[in-house]
Amino acid sequence: MLRIAAASAHFGRDLEFDLQRVAKLIADARLEGAGLLVLPDATLGGYLADLRHPDPSALPPALDPDDPLIKRVAELAAEMVVCVGYCEAEGDLRYNSAVCVTGDGVLGRHRKVHLPAGEIAAYSPGDRFDAFDTPAGRVGMLIDYDKTFPESARSLALDGAEIIACLSAWPTSITNRAPRMAQDRQSRLFDLYDCARAAENQVVLASSNQTGAMGGMRFLGQAKVVGPGGDILARTWSKAGLAVAEVDVAAEIGQARRVLRHIGERRPGAYRG
Repeated sequence: MLRIAAASAHFGRDLEFDLQRVAKLIADARLEGAGLLVLPDATLGGYLADLRHPDPSALPPALDPDDPLIKRVAELAAEMVVCVGYCEAEGDLRYNSAVCVTGDGVLGRHRKVHLPAGEIAAYSPGDRFDAFDTPAGRVGMLIDYDKTFPESARSLALDGAEIIACLSAWPTSITNRAPRMAQDRQSRLFDLYDCARAAENQVVLASSNQTGAMGGMRFLGQAKVVGPGGDILARTWSKAGLAVAEVDVAAEIGQARRVLRHIGERRPGAYRG
């Protein structure tokens, strides 16, 4: 059995404050017995302050892939597998990135492939989806808008991912905000995509998200763990905290694929490229 924790929490530009909050969430997840913790997109440095008109002078601090801050997260993780989002620097380029670590070091990386209009001005897109082995099982990562595209999660499932970690800084609707968060269009889509990506690939999905506000954006929270049948096993709703579920990953996936095996029953020759 594996305890999986997905976090809803707010993170901003103060990196030391962010690290303190990471330490608290890791400690809380450890008390829950979690072997895998998925933190939000942009945990280290916060997200963009304005998705419609991002200010190049107000972007999140860019960290090198081997930045000491990431090493400190790995030290805090110790025996736990932790996925964390940050702004990655590569020369003059910037990527919206995620890294998966334990105390032994980096297990896997992902650069967000699908960039919404506002992010294109701030980030370069990644170009691949790769799963990787961890003590918690074979994991793949998606960031935010990536999960809108079925091909993203499907690529990870085809690479053997048993668990998909979705790290988000997903806001309420920017163009048509509802008076109540539960009625917001983006709130409904966030849950829909999480459940659909798990069910269509028959995998376990852990979805984290930012909470609170940054600039003109208000984030949804709604962290959750979803089973391979698309059922929500644990969730935070809009509040900050941890969604924690105990899952026998191999058994649950085996049960979901006992009769219908979506990956094996595909007909690629019939699909458009």
